[in-house]
Amino acid sequence: MTLDKHQIDGLPGFKQKTMPATEFENLMGEAGYERAGSGQGQAGRVKIWWSHKTYRFVESIYSGDKNTVITAYHPGE
Repeated sequence: MTLDKHQIDGLPGFKQKTMPATEFENLMGEAGYERAGSGQGQAGRVKIWWSHKTYRFVESIYSGDKNTVITAYHPGE
């Protein structure tokens, strides 16, 4: 479960396994995604969901302190 294992619609492929949250959020915003909600993940992690007018819904998993994005994917992949 790392960032480089998934391709997000509208974004170039990730080369790194994790990413600073601010960098990821900037990429998502530039691609037209909007934050749709958040919730508690497993092992103290945080889930943040993203919506887009044309691209598929995205679920992202952050570290417990919300400083690092561990992975992001289109649910159902």
